Amino acid sequence: MTETTQTAHADINTHLEAYLTEHEKFEKGNSAAGTRARKALGELAKAVKARRNEITATKNERKEAKAA
Repeated sequence: MTETTQTAHADINTHLEAYLTEHEKFEKGNSAAGTRARKALGELAKAVKARRNEITATKNERKEAKAA
């Protein structure tokens, strides 16, 4: 894994952990935690999209290198 990949992977894990923590608080009745959980989900979606783009770029680079 490259440094960028590790960062993207760490971001995904960080946002997922934040969501899980806030979700648990929300389920116990803390309405403000619901807002924080939604924010964490939004950030998680951004991180996942970035990682998907990285994977696609790496896959295409490998394909081009193999063809050359």
